[in-house]
Amino acid sequence: MGNVQQLLIASEQLYSHLTNLPDDKDRDAFIEKIDTLLDARGAIIDDLQVNEPDALNNHPLLKNLIELDKGIQERLLKVKNLIKADMQQLQTTKTSEQKYTNPYASVRTMDGMYYDRKK
Repeated sequence: MGNVQQLLIASEQLYSHLTNLPDDKDRDAFIEKIDTLLDARGAIIDDLQVNEPDALNNHPLLKNLIELDKGIQERLLKVKNLIKADMQQLQTTKTSEQKYTNPYASVRTMDGMYYDRKK
């Protein structure tokens, strides 16, 4: 099997993995799987660029690879936005928890101090 076919298979695996977004509890395993699939796909692409730099030019599978790559990029962007939203929600939760435990932390007053300018 050629490197182009391996690239197509790796891209299809990544694309199919990205179709179903997991629940919050399964997200870590989902991201790890994405990472391993991206690493495998990147290794195949690097091998293609080094050993067969012109292998993709006018290849019959090139159109399929381009479509898969666009779909992969869109779905990775969705995953990134989900993670970003979770991080913002976590930051909001932290802030509100800190305000609940110490509601006067943001108030800057000098209670009980007297400052005399005259000497």
